[in-house]
Amino acid sequence: MPELPEVEVVRRGLAEHAVGRVIDSVTVTHPRAVRRHVAGGVDLAARLTGLKIESAQRRGKYLWLTFDEPDTALVVHLGMSGQMLVQPAAAPVEKHAHIRAALGDGSELRFVDQRTFGGWSLADLVEVDGTVVPDTVAHIARDPLDPRFDREAVVARIRAKNTEIKRVLLDQTVVSGIGNIYADEALWRAGLHGTRVAADLTRPVVRLLLDSVTAVMNEALAVGGTSFDALYVNVNGESGYFSRSLAAYGRVDEPCDRCGTLLIREQFMNRSSFSCPKCQRKPRRR
Repeated sequence: MPELPEVEVVRRGLAEHAVGRVIDSVTVTHPRAVRRHVAGGVDLAARLTGLKIESAQRRGKYLWLTFDEPDTALVVHLGMSGQMLVQPAAAPVEKHAHIRAALGDGSELRFVDQRTFGGWSLADLVEVDGTVVPDTVAHIARDPLDPRFDREAVVARIRAKNTEIKRVLLDQTVVSGIGNIYADEALWRAGLHGTRVAADLTRPVVRLLLDSVTAVMNEALAVGGTSFDALYVNVNGESGYFSRSLAAYGRVDEPCDRCGTLLIREQFMNRSSFSCPKCQRKPRRR
């Protein structure tokens, strides 16, 4: 699933190619693409038609558009394979384009989703901790790239958790934007095994881990995010290239870039975790 860098790449593309445009019409061709909008596709299309897109915003992995209509946001769930493409209206329609919004400049904003886990929904905007977000995102913590991210407060929150540090990193109510890929990459950089208990980590170690998260995400952003196949692309249909720079994730039986030991894969929370058995030693059982 896309994580913060991938969603931020999409957000930047929407800010460049969709913000400022008026939605002339909306066509929904698959009911699953609007299943989170309880009132249905006809209602969503009617409410979006005529609105001017004012901004593209994000918190963690969550993306939304705001409009010239106050207090309304279009929340975009990318799911596992969702794409937000801006295409000329005359361009061939993608096989899995389930929502198409005609824009006033002659282009179309298309939601393409092969696996249909994502979708669009309208939400009310609310203020949380000094920032306006959709009400469906109100429970999500700030992410490390948020200008108002309070590192010391997050350090304290992490150290209050008596559970595995990787589980804490994946908890979007503690710190948002981190998924399986960037958790493994940050843990490798910090020299920590994902099963270390968060409450046992010192403040300097947790700070180092958060700094590692920030660094790896910024590096991924610089090359367009991580793409393993054609399902993740930016609004122009281009893939990201950070997969070529991964130090841990997906590199089972390859040598560690730091010590040369072969990397291993382990199961964690129904996911695969990748680590170096020498640089990231497992904690002793209590």
